Amino acid sequence: MTASHPPRSEPDLHLDSTAHLMHSISSRLTGQLRLVSPPVRRRPAPPALVLVGHGSRDPRALETVRALRDRVRELRPGLPVHLGHIELNEPLLPDALTALGDAPAVLVPLLLSRGYHVRHDIPEMAAAAKASTRVAAPLGPHPLLVETLYDRLLEAGWPPVPDERTRRTSAVVLAAAGSRDPDSATDTRRTARLLADRLGVPVVPAYASAATPTVPTAVRALAARGRHRVAIASYFTAPGRFAAQCGEQAPWIASAPLGAHPAMARLILHRYAETSATRGTEAA
Repeated sequence: MTASHPPRSEPDLHLDSTAHLMHSISSRLTGQLRLVSPPVRRRPAPPALVLVGHGSRDPRALETVRALRDRVRELRPGLPVHLGHIELNEPLLPDALTALGDAPAVLVPLLLSRGYHVRHDIPEMAAAAKASTRVAAPLGPHPLLVETLYDRLLEAGWPPVPDERTRRTSAVVLAAAGSRDPDSATDTRRTARLLADRLGVPVVPAYASAATPTVPTAVRALAARGRHRVAIASYFTAPGRFAAQCGEQAPWIASAPLGAHPAMARLILHRYAETSATRGTEAA
C-alpha cells in the first residue's frame, strides 16, 4: 500500500520558489565575481631624472649632453628626463627645477668625480627648489666609465690585442679637468687604476688645471721610463677647451671625450636607480 502525501499549500510552494530563485541569483553572482580582477594598486610615479651638466661655451658640449639625455630617454621610455646646467647654458638648474613644481626629482651630476660643484653648488640649488630632490653621486669612478674610455681608445687606434713589445713601450695618460678638492684626485686615480687593469699598461692621471701633474709632465715621466707610445685618454664628458688642449699634447693618439656612449647612459640610470632606492628605503 503506497503512502500518500498531503498536498502542499500555496504558501509553501511560494517559499520554495523564492528560495530556489535566490540560490540561482547567488550562484550566478558568485560566478561573475570570480571573473572580476581584484583592484590594482597603482604605484606612485617615479621621480623625474634631472641631468646636471656643467655648461660650456663650446656648442658641441651642449649637443653632446642633449644626445646623452635622448639616449637615456630611449632606455627608459616613460621616465621624465630633464636637463639643467650649473652655468653658461640654458636651462640653468634652478630654472629646470622650478619648471618641475613640487614634483620629486633625482639630480644626476654629469661630473666624473667629487668636487666643489658636487659638494656645494648642486646641493644648494636643489635645496632652494620647491621640488623634493635628491642628489646622486657623480658618475665616477665606475667600471662603466672604464668601458667607455676603452672603447674611445679603440676608436682612436689603440690595438685591441697588443703584442708584448707594444705593452712594454705603451702607456696612457688619463687627462682630466682637475680640481683643488683632494677627493676629486682620489676618484680620478681610482679610474686610472681600473683602466690600467683593463689595458695591461700603466695609466697615469694628469690634469688640465688646478692639479698636478699636467699632461706634458706625465708624458715626459712616462718617456723617461721607456714608454714612448703614449695615448691620451680624454676623461671629459663632452668636447670643450680643456679636452682639446689635452688632445693636442698627445705624442701618439688621443681619444674623443666620453660623450653619448651607451655605457654612459646606463651609468646615469644606475646612479638614478641607486638614489631612488635610497629614497624608498628612507620613506619606508
